[in-house]
Amino acid sequence: MGKEKKGKKRLNKVQMAELLTSFFSQQPGETFSFKQIFRALKLTTHPAKMLAIDVMEEMAWDDFLAKVGESAYTLNTKGQVQEGVFLRKSNGKNSFLPDEGTPIFISERNSMAAFHGDRVRVQLLARRENHIKEGMVIEILQRKKDTFVGRLQVETDIAFLITQENLFVHDILIPKKALHGGKTDDRALVKITKWPDAQHKNLVGEVVDVLGQAGDNDVEMNTILAQYGLPYKYPKAVEEAAEKISSEITPQDFAEREDFRNVWTCTIDPRDAKDFDDALSLRKLESGLWEVGVHIADVSHYVKQGDIIDREAQKRATSIYLVDRTIPMLPERLCNFICSLRPNEEKLAYSAIFDLDDEANIHNFRVVHTIIKSNRRYAYEEAQQLLEDNGVVDGTGEPAPKLKKGETYKGEFADKIITLDRLAKLIRKERFKSGSVKFDSEELHFDIDETGKPTRAYFKRSKDANKLIEEFMLLANRYVAQSIGKVAKGKKAKTLPYRVHDNPDPQKFENLRQFTAKFGYKLKSSSTKGATARALNALMDEVEGKREAKVIQTIALRSMMKAKYTTHNIGHFGLAFDYYTHFTSPIRRYPDTMVHRLLTRYAAGGRSVNQDATEELCEHCSDMEQVAQNAERDSIKYKMVEFMGDHLGECYDAHISGIQSFGIYAEIDENHCEGMIPMRDLDDDYYEFDEKNYCLVGRRRHHIYQLGDPIRIKVARANLERKQLDFTLADDVEGSKLHPIGENKPTKSHAASNGKASAGSKGKSAKRGKSRHR
Repeated sequence: MGKEKKGKKRLNKVQMAELLTSFFSQQPGETFSFKQIFRALKLTTHPAKMLAIDVMEEMAWDDFLAKVGESAYTLNTKGQVQEGVFLRKSNGKNSFLPDEGTPIFISERNSMAAFHGDRVRVQLLARRENHIKEGMVIEILQRKKDTFVGRLQVETDIAFLITQENLFVHDILIPKKALHGGKTDDRALVKITKWPDAQHKNLVGEVVDVLGQAGDNDVEMNTILAQYGLPYKYPKAVEEAAEKISSEITPQDFAEREDFRNVWTCTIDPRDAKDFDDALSLRKLESGLWEVGVHIADVSHYVKQGDIIDREAQKRATSIYLVDRTIPMLPERLCNFICSLRPNEEKLAYSAIFDLDDEANIHNFRVVHTIIKSNRRYAYEEAQQLLEDNGVVDGTGEPAPKLKKGETYKGEFADKIITLDRLAKLIRKERFKSGSVKFDSEELHFDIDETGKPTRAYFKRSKDANKLIEEFMLLANRYVAQSIGKVAKGKKAKTLPYRVHDNPDPQKFENLRQFTAKFGYKLKSSSTKGATARALNALMDEVEGKREAKVIQTIALRSMMKAKYTTHNIGHFGLAFDYYTHFTSPIRRYPDTMVHRLLTRYAAGGRSVNQDATEELCEHCSDMEQVAQNAERDSIKYKMVEFMGDHLGECYDAHISGIQSFGIYAEIDENHCEGMIPMRDLDDDYYEFDEKNYCLVGRRRHHIYQLGDPIRIKVARANLERKQLDFTLADDVEGSKLHPIGENKPTKSHAASNGKASAGSKGKSAKRGKSRHR
């Protein structure tokens, strides 16, 4: 290729374009970083490199090249017609996300009335001078959904559905005969019966379900579920099928299983939980080793693949945990009674059994079907209090002190819990030493009254009792995955759904490195998983207790990839495990049930299942997990806005939790409720958005609002319809003070307070008390 020698005349723009055209044309399908291009073309001087970057930018503008990330290019081999997903924005700045490539702007006039999420075919338009690349929808290939939720507005001759997303250019019209009893201000689920065309711009719909009056707690929670296409009712036929399942443990069950009924066993769960899907057992073996049993509800014994209950569970893929209720994956009879590992009841389990020495080194491991009988049901708070009563100081990572001669631990079965805690802490220490990433998060919780109204907002951190359970669940999930996935060299592992977590996004990690450098921290980037994780942990340890700790942790979390289910194992970066799956929560996650069935099949000598079909199920479960999380977040937003609506005009200390071009997000320090200060309220200057440095910079006075900065806010507006909470900056006027939130107000556990919640619901705290890794 080209050479740049000392004393040789510099390449001009035309020559550089010819050089780059030849280079990319000879290697279609390959992606090259700036460094690779400079090396291949022997561009050694700064002016030559800058010229190359400028020319490549123009070539991408002209669609000869396609940009990949911030610093790489490839030859554009795509045609002028592409397929992908349409993304609608309420501000009209719609875009098209091709199957491969970067988003393309679609104006409203060229949208063909496509909706958010629709799969479309797009024709790229000729580039106008000084304009961004645009496209035009020429065909809608598949509608994302055909039902929408909103508030009815009934007039004399016609009715309308007003949606909360506010993404439609035209109204959804509903003929009077299609209202089916719906009235003004009712929340309703509407199915589209006529889509827009060249003659008619409006959508026409029919009410398929009236959810009830806007403002009612049950109606609003069901509206959130319906918005995401999630079930808010359980099919009667599925419940009837569950009622017919026998809970009897037969002589054949005893013959085929290991009997753990006489081994001390307990469950540790949130206080209001009813579906106990995991238990721990402990006994000292004659060899001197500790036997720890991780016992999991044997759902697959009762729910057979392909039956009516299994089909419904597969469709749901996960239980959904809103603030005040649980929408279970399985019918109540199974999740709260037959499968739930309740104390003093004989239960069928699928168990991961570990033999450990006093240093928590694992000597033996096996997976077996068992029968257990739990001796004690602990709430997390009870187990935590027992640990603290015996000298454990939460957060230090140190176990209870050893007993002196003649001493005993305080509390029933205290020695068992303390031993499990000590072993868990040794396992946890080794996990972090191996490169598992440390992220301790605080989560927003609510107490609510009988009507579903929040009376107190507060946040929780995971304590020793939570970590005890989490550690053994992680261990079981890891070793179960290893037992199938780790095979001799040259052999192929049988198909299994893995829980994988890819390396951090390189560009986001580089942004994190540059951002932390402004605070004086040195985050080393590395090409290996272990070194990257250790660098992150060193950073988290260094910033702990500092003012900037929260903001740095937030940006570090944003650099992480999302975990997902797949049959293609790449390991789990966050946990530093080469093999990891989900085995420990089949009551609330469908992939765990899949794993149970495959373990049973393979233990009996069965052949590997079809990988493509299993992968398709994995993708469905990953998608449903994300949808459920979005609904859960919306329920939190709703309760947060509802709660802070009682505190309008009050002032609080807060910190900046997000920066966008349209305003500042602030989180109240006291309770973690988050709202936005719109840009229109920052009227002391004209502010520019510095996306790279996460800040707003005043053009005249040069005042900077940066992520993590402490500020004082006043609660200005609370819009329940849109789940929006607005703050303004508060002046430090005389008499302005912090307002304790929820102080001296009656509270009631939300799981017990809502009689209309799904039977057996264990509330938001239940799910959030259990790590998603479990």
